[in-house]
Amino acid sequence: MNRIFMRGRYLIALLCLKLTTGYAQQTPLPKQTDRWAIQPNGSITWNIDKRIPHTDHIEMAGEQVAIWVEYGLDSIKRSKTNRTIVFPTFRMLPDGTRSHISYSFQDNELPRFYINKRLLDFGVAKSGKSGSLGYSIKNINQKGIMRVSAETGNPVLATITRSFFPSADQPMAIEKFVFTNVSGADLPVAMEYLKREVRTDASRSKGQSHSVIMGTIGEGNRMLKPGESATFAVYYLATDHPEQLPAINADKEEEKRMARIAEIQGPLKLETPDKILNTAFEFAKLRATESIYKTKGGYMHGPGGLAYYAAIWANDQAEYVNPYFAFSGDRIGHLSAMNSYAWFARYMNPDYKAIPSSIVAEGDAVWKGAGDRGDQAMIAYGASRYALATGNIDSARKLWPLIEWCLEYSKRKMNTEGVVTSDKDELEGRFPAGKANLSTNTLYYDALRSAVMLGQALGKPKSQTDAYHKQADALKANMEKYFGGNVEGFETYKYYEGNDVLRAWICLPLTVGIFDRKQGTIDALFSPRLWTADGLATQAGKETFWDRSTLYALRGVLQAGETGKAMDFIKYYSRRRLLGDHVPYPVEAYPEGNQRHLSAESGLYCRIFTEGLFGMRPVGFRSFECVPRMPEDWNNMALRHIHAFGNVFDLEVSRTGKNMLLINIKKDGKDYKYKIKEGATQLIKL
Repeated sequence: MNRIFMRGRYLIALLCLKLTTGYAQQTPLPKQTDRWAIQPNGSITWNIDKRIPHTDHIEMAGEQVAIWVEYGLDSIKRSKTNRTIVFPTFRMLPDGTRSHISYSFQDNELPRFYINKRLLDFGVAKSGKSGSLGYSIKNINQKGIMRVSAETGNPVLATITRSFFPSADQPMAIEKFVFTNVSGADLPVAMEYLKREVRTDASRSKGQSHSVIMGTIGEGNRMLKPGESATFAVYYLATDHPEQLPAINADKEEEKRMARIAEIQGPLKLETPDKILNTAFEFAKLRATESIYKTKGGYMHGPGGLAYYAAIWANDQAEYVNPYFAFSGDRIGHLSAMNSYAWFARYMNPDYKAIPSSIVAEGDAVWKGAGDRGDQAMIAYGASRYALATGNIDSARKLWPLIEWCLEYSKRKMNTEGVVTSDKDELEGRFPAGKANLSTNTLYYDALRSAVMLGQALGKPKSQTDAYHKQADALKANMEKYFGGNVEGFETYKYYEGNDVLRAWICLPLTVGIFDRKQGTIDALFSPRLWTADGLATQAGKETFWDRSTLYALRGVLQAGETGKAMDFIKYYSRRRLLGDHVPYPVEAYPEGNQRHLSAESGLYCRIFTEGLFGMRPVGFRSFECVPRMPEDWNNMALRHIHAFGNVFDLEVSRTGKNMLLINIKKDGKDYKYKIKEGATQLIKL
């Protein structure tokens, strides 16, 4: 009854708001209480306090494995940890999106540990005078490796540092334990030997039966003097040859994982006066890039989430994350981007039948269960932006036939009103999208714009690029006629013909430079009808949210020049995702998927800054338009070690007088300065 009463009060308040203000009022941002804190080394730490019970989950990935860890404490600080290990390239039959193998392991399946000849019990928080020893967690730290700091004994005998991480290049995850004697006397510590093997059903296994093995490293007894430490480890691996297990060194595996983290986070450094934004950007770079799997079909970027591996999608990979990889400087990221477009290109055909939405099972199968979701527009949009931004003419030449084909496909899907039709949108029927939706048309429009510039850079016939230019102009006008309208009191967009409820994807035109309805759209996005504590509701009045639309919106509002309003919400969102109750990355959705940390969303987060805050829009192999959006209370910001447009360079922006900004490009030891008015566009040629 209380929920019904509160819901009624909420609806009455909204009705009053609509009658008095036309919904132009902005949603007040809730006060936030951080659970986590940023550390000097760029990691984040949760120091356990009285705010329990609390549980959370995180995913980490290497080239051949993903480890999903669910962790937490109950009301009396008893800990519980569940780890699920996914092996993307070990698969079952029949081929499908989720035909990889995965196994979960609980704390009670670990080998037994003894300290001072007493059993360590991970499920008990406090140690008694007799019997087992308790396991009391003091803090948990995240930065690509999950580290749990705990202690045991009463008084305390030993501290325990427990680390979870994936192998960088093997189908294996490691759980490492470091025990340190903090008592005043010698302390015996021991881990029992354990080896447990599961073999899949040979008749359902792809290729042959697969083995998943859990085993110990460094088992046995240690006598620790005061201050000394001992290391033990547990591995979780998959193999088709259980009789030939490799030698496993937990310390070296940890070093390789840390090296991969450093490799990902080295380029493309964000420097702003806001520590939370800088740190969230670093975490997003990691999640966006670590989730790339080395398959028999080449490197495939996978969303993850216990469901999506060794496969590619037209939205997550072609549209969301590949344009980010063009700036990232990550070698494997580039390989995965080019490989994804090459796989989609294999399905081009002279009859212009739709390319599958997803290519799964390392390339051995496809998924097209939602029909045409506007996938061709997604692919053309991402491939053209990626080709321009990388500045590699050979890569661009390879991508051009795919871009041409996808543009022609979309042109053939035009209805009599001059907009593109599709069976669904990227939400695959979860919410109505009509016969023609705003998302597909916006992406197609931007793809045409990029294709003009890409075609010119490749020396394509002027008649072809002129035709693309004309088609883009006509589509923009037709989109205004078809989608433009008043929805719930806002001069914004109907997501599809007949739509009379606000939708999150009305933000998309802002991200491609269509600002005709920017004020009404921005007012709608930040109104109580769409904005929730977790960002944009997919549809007004529904609890469902998908971070991808929120991330597009935050970028688009910056691009539209509403810097102050955008930054308020970007700061709020970043703090919630990095330091709140579910950390440390952007998520997929809720309630579907329980806010999984799907990786491509992190690429979209990074694009808020590259394309939104710094306003970088590729226009040639060595050139881009730059429209920086400097917040009023900042004097400096920079993106360093950008790997794009065939160069490595820094982009610095500083305030230099009223309404004036100085852009400084640092390249090859030289500075190239441009003084512009705030909001002006500067063409940068490298």
